[in-house]
Amino acid sequence: DPSSSSLTQNSVVPELPGFYYDSEKNRYFRLLPGHNNYNPLTKESIQYKAMECKRLRLLEEEEKQKKKTTRAGLNSSMLLQKRQLGLLSSTSYCRLVHELKVNCMQRRKIEIHSPDSSVAGTNNFKIIVADVACERIFTVNDVEHGGCKYGIINLSGLGKESLAVEMYDNLYFTNRKVLEKSLFSLTHFSKLCLMGIAETPGCASLLPASLFSSANPGDRPGMLCSFKISTAWSCAWCLNPQADNCFSTGLTRRVLVTNVVTGHRQTFGTSSDVLAQQFATQTPVLYNGCRSGEIFSIDVRQRNRKGQSWKAIRFFHDSAVTSIRLLEAEHYVMAADMAGKIKLWDLRTAKCVKQYKGHHNEYAVLPLHVNEEEGLLTAVGQDCYTRIWSLQDAHLLRTIPSPHPASKDAIPSVVFSSRLGGSRGVPGLLMAVKQDLYHFSYN
Repeated sequence: DPSSSSLTQNSVVPELPGFYYDSEKNRYFRLLPGHNNYNPLTKESIQYKAMECKRLRLLEEEEKQKKKTTRAGLNSSMLLQKRQLGLLSSTSYCRLVHELKVNCMQRRKIEIHSPDSSVAGTNNFKIIVADVACERIFTVNDVEHGGCKYGIINLSGLGKESLAVEMYDNLYFTNRKVLEKSLFSLTHFSKLCLMGIAETPGCASLLPASLFSSANPGDRPGMLCSFKISTAWSCAWCLNPQADNCFSTGLTRRVLVTNVVTGHRQTFGTSSDVLAQQFATQTPVLYNGCRSGEIFSIDVRQRNRKGQSWKAIRFFHDSAVTSIRLLEAEHYVMAADMAGKIKLWDLRTAKCVKQYKGHHNEYAVLPLHVNEEEGLLTAVGQDCYTRIWSLQDAHLLRTIPSPHPASKDAIPSVVFSSRLGGSRGVPGLLMAVKQDLYHFSYN
């Protein structure tokens, strides 16, 4: 981890005002003032150069396939032998096989085709997220004149030798930046909740998936509906049958739950901005993560009351919570914050039971990706490194450097699944960074 190595160096070598320490030459050099108050040699530029050298070195090692096993003594023959002897259950065997495969994934660039030649390769990827079956990828792309546009990528071509995908654009553009989104596969169409930036009035929009279809463009329906919402930070859709017509938006010091059929709105006041949200599926309970570090739940069936008595579960991080993910049994919730801490909380005791170390964050809202079937946790840090942990014991399995130099506008967005493209799809990791899309496939 570049951040941990720099911290180790700074703790051993004292900092001197006006000087910087060169670890290769093992000596101090003076930071000289530049001409017209411009100094190309700064502490930040030195740290960036060191991080870039490490990234290039890791990329070179990946190309040469200099891989170490994720755990000492772990290999496929040993796993198969233990499985045949009955020493490993089916679940443990599959989980350990995924660990081996993840460690050997190789990067390949994907060719993006589009019916509209002006779509592919013209705008930077901002967000990619898969639908429930991982058959399609919903994308948010920056546009040159400002704002964002939305698209859908069909992954059916991933299993072919050409390694190409088809991307369909829609006709709607937004002049606002998208902060967070949710994509849900329903019976007839997918619903997309798209948020605007907090500093200006935003909206939550529900778009039919047929907007992105290439068939019968003249029959495409318009926008399903749009709700004007100001100061929005996050959103979530409820899939529980008792409130499956509702979605929530995390606002400045309040939570707003909206019924899309009746238009009825319910407001819950909070003491801080709500940066992350997710609904449970077994019960209509909404979990919220705040800028203050608080995580709390709301049962949307109850009426709003004054005070904070409606908060069912409460626990705290030391920094602003940027992402929360419920595990399938809904007894545990994974949370990440702006200090780079990733913790697994037991909702029955409101205590932290595991911590996943190595993630890097300082101020960005970065998502978590939990794959329980494969037993993996994936997160992209603000340093642009993609890290994969074992869900069971929080062991860091792999750190993947970005194919592009690290910068705040080049943080990769990833999707991991053992069946990219559907039930008969291929396993691996999709990474979108800048204008490029990469597939890290199992070897």
